[in-house]
Amino acid sequence: MAAVVLLSACASLNPSADFPTTEALVAASEPGAPVLEIQSWQTAEGAKVLFVPSDALPMLDIRLVMDAGSARDGGNDGLASLTSALLGEGAKDLNVDDIARGFEDRGAEFSSSSYRDMGIISLRTLSDTEFREPVLDLFGQVIGTPTFPQEALERIRTQMMQGLRMEQQVPGPQVSKAFMATLYPDHPYGSASDGTLESLPAIQRAQLQTFYDTYYAAGNAVIAMVGAVDRSQAETIAAQISAALPAGEAAPKLERATPLASRQREHIEFPSAQTSILLGNQSTWRGNPDHVALYVGNMVLGGGGFASILTDEVRQKRGYVYGIGSGFSAMAAGGPFQVSFKTGNENADQALSLTLQLIDDFIQQGPSESQLEEARTSILGSFALGTADNSDIIGQLGAIGFYDLPLDYLQQFSQQVRDVSADDIREAFARALKADDLAIVSIGPKAPQIVPVDEPAESDVAAVSVEAGRGEE
Repeated sequence: MAAVVLLSACASLNPSADFPTTEALVAASEPGAPVLEIQSWQTAEGAKVLFVPSDALPMLDIRLVMDAGSARDGGNDGLASLTSALLGEGAKDLNVDDIARGFEDRGAEFSSSSYRDMGIISLRTLSDTEFREPVLDLFGQVIGTPTFPQEALERIRTQMMQGLRMEQQVPGPQVSKAFMATLYPDHPYGSASDGTLESLPAIQRAQLQTFYDTYYAAGNAVIAMVGAVDRSQAETIAAQISAALPAGEAAPKLERATPLASRQREHIEFPSAQTSILLGNQSTWRGNPDHVALYVGNMVLGGGGFASILTDEVRQKRGYVYGIGSGFSAMAAGGPFQVSFKTGNENADQALSLTLQLIDDFIQQGPSESQLEEARTSILGSFALGTADNSDIIGQLGAIGFYDLPLDYLQQFSQQVRDVSADDIREAFARALKADDLAIVSIGPKAPQIVPVDEPAESDVAAVSVEAGRGEE
């Protein structure tokens, strides 16, 4: 989802800070606090606006973020995805070719996408008035009068169903969908975001229009803008967009999902040389006060690549897997902690058992001071990349507005990363996770079992690692 859009480690360097010019100054320097001069207001129709002026490029990026994800499908799996996919396929007095040429001829880019929490409409255009104004006029027609043509509905529905049939031939999508269904058995997050072979044929054009009118309404929208326009121009643009959208209120908040209280097992039989395994539970949400501690701790556990505990122990020392990773996905109504890996069938039992043990050990012990400092340095050092250009910034703005985060969220996150302690991380993981309650979802010839963990044989590690890598080719 993921996802959806991640803010956790993204920020910009303070442009006012003195640039280090010697080796000693570089060694002593630290990434500055992230600074985004976010301006915010609300339109007459109730849309929330977030704006960052930037003259780095003669461009304007606009992102509309609506509470219009698959969590709003209402039992019609795939409705949000189909609605999003048909935006730009037709509008009043315009067919799909008119829309495509209208944007392309003016050097503009239009797109739409859908996730579990949100629906997104994006526009990038040159900021000069002669290009910007006709593009915004076309944009207003597309978002204000979508027609959801029947021909386009049939074509895109067929494409989606073909995609679902193809997914039945590969393990990854199957195990991912089973994982979400296991973690969210009674919550909209557990539904099939892209629909099913049974649900898609039943969706009618009128349902798309109703969904759009309800969930793409101005009162349910965040308008994020970054680019070479001033505040007055930004206000005019936001008002124009807001007035074009359907009139309506914000969607009611989703009910918070309930974490699993005991271990759940799900296995899909599939003829393959490898077993794919996902472990996890609902563990966090947007606004969780433990978010920073969980994020930094996960960098140590499984989110830090070769520096992480899971990669070091499961891949490097024992060669059970070619790659393994973990992460927290904070969503509006409760997001998962997930560990994912593939392993040769003969190693599935040991790989699963070792991973569970390592997770339990980390919950109990937390990181060492050296591990914490390494993770902290890595996170702070990556901040500049998070707002390297307008397309990065627009993602930050959209998420800040959608999840109702403070405007100085990035600055706060940066400081909290500096302040978090090993004890904070250990306590946060203890509140968020219990190893015995983690769901185990797998796909392969047979379900992996939990067995006693073997210690690595040093002489065999290199050879086994090479074989594990070959298994992924």
